[in-house]
Amino acid sequence: MFHNCLICTDFTDGLHRLVNFIPHLASSGLQRIVFLHSISVWQSEKAARVDENQIAEAKERLAPALKEVPNGVEVKVEVLSGQPKDVILRLIDTYDIDVVFTGMPIRSAIETRIFGSHTLELAQLTSTPLMILRPQLISTYTCEELALRCEHLWRYLLIPYNGEQSGEYLLEEVKNHLKNYPDNTCKQCLLLWVIDDGGRTEEIADYHYQEAQEKLSRAKTDLEAFNVTVDTKVVQGNPLAKILDTALNFDISAIAIASDYRNTILEWTTPSLANEVLRRSWFPVLFFSPKK
Repeated sequence: MFHNCLICTDFTDGLHRLVNFIPHLASSGLQRIVFLHSISVWQSEKAARVDENQIAEAKERLAPALKEVPNGVEVKVEVLSGQPKDVILRLIDTYDIDVVFTGMPIRSAIETRIFGSHTLELAQLTSTPLMILRPQLISTYTCEELALRCEHLWRYLLIPYNGEQSGEYLLEEVKNHLKNYPDNTCKQCLLLWVIDDGGRTEEIADYHYQEAQEKLSRAKTDLEAFNVTVDTKVVQGNPLAKILDTALNFDISAIAIASDYRNTILEWTTPSLANEVLRRSWFPVLFFSPKK
């Protein structure tokens, strides 16, 4: 689904471990892999300075990525000073990046308000998809487990879809990436329609079930045109709970999700399905921000 990735790591998120799995990342369709560690500028009495020792240490930690590079794959290591979001945006343009790997710990909405989130901030500034991996898991995978994870990043996508604007945008983005990068690394999709059970009568629930089946059938046909196996499922209940439960009970590689564009970080911390999935899913999340 993607060819050029930017892997951002602060060395506490576990993503720096991926330097040892370049052949496995390449098998997932990636042809250009760029590792980034950004270092803030520190202040002396007179001027801002770059810690050259810290830069050298970071480059040394990321250097294994440059070994055992398969033919046809380009690997770069960037250790740059500056604000992470600014550096990331610059490298997205420099290397024509089509997916950004970033870590985001599990946090409550209150914790996000207090501590903030570089990932949520980045999602507001770029329409490049984000592949969000949980530091708690990446840091604890064995090498064998992590190798398989790198090979199957997008093998089986769970796509929550309900026919609304964000769902239609998500479906279009997935189709565009399947079309533009036909490498068969995405082999299967599960379209999940959740009927919110907020006090609806049985008659209304039956109506929504029929509507869901009809729209899912059309969406399934669209995706199958890209040589992907597509399953559909309609359930009733709390949307977040049903999404996470479905991911747990199927062999899901990642949950694909999209959200409407918001203007401020405060709005990103208010309740929404996409935000809740970002904060609470242990599964990798492939997140699409709408085009600006």
